Amino acid sequence: MDPNFAIHLFNALVYSILGLVIFVVGFVLIDWWTPYDLWKEIVEEQNTALAIMVAGISIGLCIIIAASVHG
Repeated sequence: MDPNFAIHLFNALVYSILGLVIFVVGFVLIDWWTPYDLWKEIVEEQNTALAIMVAGISIGLCIIIAASVHG
């Protein structure tokens, strides 16, 4: 077993939590900047186009976070 396993595991957990926090903050900011309630439009109004757009924004945001945390 690698003697630095605990350190690597701790670093992975810290960066995972940091990435999730940054993603949630980014999503809340995107929701705040839009002129309507995203969750209401997607869930209650069944707005598929908006759901696809939000999914694309989420994936893009996750790629940016992963790249910044990794390198």
